[in-house]
Amino acid sequence: MSVESLAAPLGGRVAVIAGASSGIGEAVAEHLAASGASVAVLARRAERLDALKARIEERGGTALAIAVDVTDADAVRAAADRVAAELGSADLLLNNAGVMLPAPIEELATDQWRRQIDINIGGLMNVIGAFTPQLIKAADERGVADVINTSSIAAQNIFPDFAVYSGTKAYVSHLSRHLRVEFGARNIRVSALEPGIVGTELQGHVTDAGVRAWLEETKESMEWLTPHDIAETVGFIAGLPPRVNLQQVTIMPTHQTS
Repeated sequence: MSVESLAAPLGGRVAVIAGASSGIGEAVAEHLAASGASVAVLARRAERLDALKARIEERGGTALAIAVDVTDADAVRAAADRVAAELGSADLLLNNAGVMLPAPIEELATDQWRRQIDINIGGLMNVIGAFTPQLIKAADERGVADVINTSSIAAQNIFPDFAVYSGTKAYVSHLSRHLRVEFGARNIRVSALEPGIVGTELQGHVTDAGVRAWLEETKESMEWLTPHDIAETVGFIAGLPPRVNLQQVTIMPTHQTS
C-alpha cells in the first residue's frame, strides 16, 4: 500500500451525504473529505452547506453543496443528476436526513407524526431511488459501492413516548437488511447504523416537556456520543475490503444501558 493511499484511504470515491447541514452528516462529510473522497452535501439550509463546502475546500478537499428538501422527489433526482455531472457516479451514500419528535401518542401530535414519517421514511426512499442507478454503475466499474443508513437504537429498544420515531427507525433498519440482500449481488454493501444518544440538533427539536426533561437527566448519567464518533465509524465501514459488509452497527455511549 502506498503512502498516498494511507493518507487518503477513500481517494477516488464519490460520497453523497443527505442531511449534511449539521450534526452527524456534517461530521461525516468532513471526515470522508479528509480521507480523500469527493463529497456532495445535501440538505435544506443552503448557507450551512456553503460554509461546510468552504471548510472542506480550505483543507484541500473537494465538495459540492446542493440545497434540497429530501421530501421533494423531483428535487432529489435533480440533485443526483448534478452529482453525476460534476463529480461522477456516487459510490458511497449516507442517508442521514431525519427528525426526532417524541411525544405521548395521546397528545395526537399528528403533524409531528407526519413530519417524521415524511422525512425519516419518505425522504430516505427518495434519496435511495435517485441514487441507486449511480450506485449500480459505480459498483460495476469500481467493484464496490456503499449505502449507509442512519437508524437508531430506538429501532430495537423501547423508549416511552418515542413510538412514531422508533417506528420510522425500525423501518430504516429492516429496509437496510432487505437492501443488503438485494444489492449484494451487484457489489453494493448496505449497512444500518444504530447509535444511542448522540449530541446533535435532534434534541433541540423536541417539543414535549417530559422528553426534554428525560434527555437533560441523561446528561448527568452518561457522556453522549459525538457526531465525530459516528463519522469515524462511517469511514471505517467504507474503508473495509469489498468482501466485508457490516450489516448492522450499534454504537452506544459507554454508560447508556438501553
